[in-house]
Order: sequence, then structure tokens, then C-alpha cells
Amino acid sequence: MRFRRTKDTPTSLKEWMVSLLNPKLRKQAESFLALDSISFRIDPGEIVGIIGTNGSGKSTLLKIISGVLPPSSGVVFADRRKIELLTLGTGFDLELTGRENVYLNGALIGFTKRGLDRKYDSIVSFAELSDFMDEKVRNYSSGMVSRLAFSIATSKSTPRILILDEVLSVGDRFFREKSERRIREMIQSGSTVLIVSHSTQVIRSLCTRVLWIERGKLRADGDPDTVCRAYETMGKV
Repeated sequence: MRFRRTKDTPTSLKEWMVSLLNPKLRKQAESFLALDSISFRIDPGEIVGIIGTNGSGKSTLLKIISGVLPPSSGVVFADRRKIELLTLGTGFDLELTGRENVYLNGALIGFTKRGLDRKYDSIVSFAELSDFMDEKVRNYSSGMVSRLAFSIATSKSTPRILILDEVLSVGDRFFREKSERRIREMIQSGSTVLIVSHSTQVIRSLCTRVLWIERGKLRADGDPDTVCRAYETMGKV
């Protein structure tokens, strides 16, 4: 996956006009290789963790697999009709209430109005926000927003291919334990699962295999304990 990016982009209308009138002052776009020759196969029923430092390309990889981003080169073979990508907070409007955001966010991930009507009480109950649903989300703490987003995202029927992008680090310790139990239930339904997480403890406990991506390259692919130990050792160097 290759992106085009421009350094020192204009920050004001004046700067933009000056660069427009004087081509010599225009900033040249540069190419950034976010993922470099990544190749692997995931078989049905596998639970695969993806680890790596910030900016290594993990979330970009998930977006390519799920079809959100087209790769710059190469091919992804996946039945995207069976894929559900869960990422927290997409589509939240801070000026709307919690109740309104349930319907907005739910619609964005494929719920119908009728389906949300049926699920609404259980979503609110799981998020533990029954006293706050008529408050604007801008008044929520970051933990409250994360809890609501997680509850919405995981309330759908479990898909055949489940992709989780950092959804196991929300709320306080008790809510994290509850959210991990919900994810375990989804995993045990027989889905093929991909999990991005910075917690090697979570990866070790949930996954049957781990991919380590660093600076856009696949560094390791194998047993969770072996790969996580190598990743942790790198962090101590």
C-alpha cells in the first residue's frame, strides 16, 4: 500500500494563494510505502492476532482486507460479503445525544431502524449508560464514548469473518473484562477472526497464530507466544 503525502501543506488561505501563484513554492508530494510486500494466508476458523508498533500498517492492512481501501498493487482474495470490520467510534457526532448516535452509528455498520429498535435496550444496558442516553455525546468522557461504541459494534450477529481493530481496550478494568468475554463468545461461534491489539496478553490468550508487522514489513508469522516474545524483546532493546 503506497500513499501520496505532502510535507508542510498550506495552513492558511494566504499560503495556499502564494503557492498557487508561484509554482516554485509549491510543496512536492512524496510517496510513502505503508505496507511492503505483505503476503499470508488465513484458513477458516483461525484466530489471528496482528501486532506491531504505532504506524506499522496494522489498521491499513485490516482496511485493505475488508475492502475499505484498495491496495496499490497485489491482490486480496476474501469473501467480503462475510466480513465485519469492528472499529470504535466511526461516525459518532458529538453534537447528537447518545440515543441519536446509537441510530446513526448503527446505520453506518449495517443495522436497519427496526433492528436497532430491537437491540436498543441491550446496547444501552451493556454500555452501562442508561442515565446518559439523552445527553449530548460531547459531554461524555472518552471511556463512555468507547463503551457505547463497543456495545453498538458488537451487538450484531456474529459474521463468518470478524475483524477487530483495537476494540479490546475500552473502559475501566471491569468493562474490559466484560468486553473480552463478549469477544470470546463471538470467537467461539466458529468465525474466522483477525485481531489488532497492542496488548500481547490479549493476543496470547485469544489467538492461535500471530503476525508481527513492523514499518510495513512482515517480521514474523507463527505461534503466539514465540512471536509475542520476539516483539516484546525488540521493545527492550
